[in-house]
Amino acid sequence: MRYYTLIGDPLGHSMSPMIHDKLFALRGREAQYSLTAIPSAELSARVPALAELTGYNITIPHKVDIIPFLDALDETAERYHAVNCVANSEGRAVGYNTDCVGFLRSVQDMPLNGRVLLIGCGGVGRMMAIETALHGAQELVLMVLPTDRPLAEQLCAELSGIAPDTTVTIVHTGSDKDGALGHFDLLMNACPVGMYPNTNACPIDEAQLAACDHVFDVIYNPTETQLIRRARAMGKPAVGGAAMLVWQAVRAHEIWDGDTYTNAEVQDIIRALEETVNRDFPVQESSI
Repeated sequence: MRYYTLIGDPLGHSMSPMIHDKLFALRGREAQYSLTAIPSAELSARVPALAELTGYNITIPHKVDIIPFLDALDETAERYHAVNCVANSEGRAVGYNTDCVGFLRSVQDMPLNGRVLLIGCGGVGRMMAIETALHGAQELVLMVLPTDRPLAEQLCAELSGIAPDTTVTIVHTGSDKDGALGHFDLLMNACPVGMYPNTNACPIDEAQLAACDHVFDVIYNPTETQLIRRARAMGKPAVGGAAMLVWQAVRAHEIWDGDTYTNAEVQDIIRALEETVNRDFPVQESSI
């Protein structure tokens, strides 16, 4: 029996055990996946126990703080200076960032190389911006709160060195009224607007949404945010955050065991995750 866990604080209603248990079962792996709440002040004292595991995942607030305790970082973890997956092998702990892979696999049928509107520039938004630019975005428009402008400007400077051929512009939230920002090949939401329990909210003006051809929302609870529901009602291809959550877990299993999974197998787990979220966090019909 091999042992894995997710560390973080708080962990709340994490869906990670369900996802990983299904992935282990598909390949007949005898493994146990648990949740381990570790307050920030206790991380260093708990590292020796983590080293006894075959591997583990990391969420807030330890994605950066775990780095000094690791022996090496994969290029993905180096790029984002954040780790959400660790593999322990032959006495060495190696850190990875599987979120970027999960994101790319979720939007693999969407046009990253066109004109892209990204709402939010925090941790996951920064990753999405960088991956979009690296994959050939012609223009990337960052929509942020005025208070987040310094963060957005820092990201712009970073992108200019990573992907100089991508034009990056910053606009403030609310500048999208009546479709004022024009047409976009892809709209991506990386902010918490619309997340449970505030499911009535939508991060973008309806007219601007109508001017976007494809939609990706990083939120997975609810499984169909206001943004996703409105986009689908307009006939637009739209993907929610459950896909990214499952695909990033799939990448962890590729790292830990070298296992691969078919798209059909992964889609089954995405559907199971969405069914669980819908059951445990019901949204009143009147609110959407």
